[in-house]
Amino acid sequence: MMRPEQEVLLGAEESHATPAIEGSGGDSDGPAVALRGLHRSFGSQMVLDGIDLTVGSGETLAVLGRSGTGKSVLLKLIIGLQKPDSGSIRIHGQEITRLDLDAMNELRKKMGFLFQHSALYDSLTVEENVAFPLRRHTKMTEPERRDRVKELLSGVGMESDLKKMPSELSGGMQKRVGLARALALEPGILLLDEPTAGLDPITSGEIDELILKLQEEHNMASIVVTHDLHSAKTFADRIALLHEGNVLIEGKFTELEKSDNEFVSEFLKRDS
Repeated sequence: MMRPEQEVLLGAEESHATPAIEGSGGDSDGPAVALRGLHRSFGSQMVLDGIDLTVGSGETLAVLGRSGTGKSVLLKLIIGLQKPDSGSIRIHGQEITRLDLDAMNELRKKMGFLFQHSALYDSLTVEENVAFPLRRHTKMTEPERRDRVKELLSGVGMESDLKKMPSELSGGMQKRVGLARALALEPGILLLDEPTAGLDPITSGEIDELILKLQEEHNMASIVVTHDLHSAKTFADRIALLHEGNVLIEGKFTELEKSDNEFVSEFLKRDS
């Protein structure tokens, strides 16, 4: 059973079909994602307190931080599942904080999302899971969908598992299928929530390499929320470390290593 937000992101609600995939990456000029002065609180608890971040096309940003620092909230704001208290979110130059539901649903088709627990439909085969967004959001014929699904699964090393059910897959295999589904509509932006959570070190390393490979092949803007510093070092161009509602430091891993901030040093030491 999926949570309501998962149903929304996968397009399980009613939506008008769009033509077959036509380069939905958005504008090429400017950052793919730009966050400015982003605030989000829950009651008296301030979770995000003025976040500024940008991610360009072809760039991968890893967002790290302690549990409860708002990493997953940040993704929900970008995908429009929550509204910020204040601040700006621009996707390929388009301000999304004031979009109505129909406009937001259209924009979501340009963003792929990998859930922390993959969120595959238990009652659908691997092939049917990956085909789901194509069936909902394109006018592809059945043969076109089959070919597209095979292409997507081949890209993540799962082409021989079309007819398997999610219950027959390991955790790493489910992540691979989730990635294939996230790429189905050729998004310009890919959002990943803890892609290696719950995986053993070897499988985590395989998923890290797969994320890097897909990024090189598809040239997307990617934001990866993770607790795994080793993974972030593998696939991220930049790392943003959240602390007390703010971006404490942002840059390449080597820049974080040179920081004399006590929290940064402690975080790197404990996650090394």
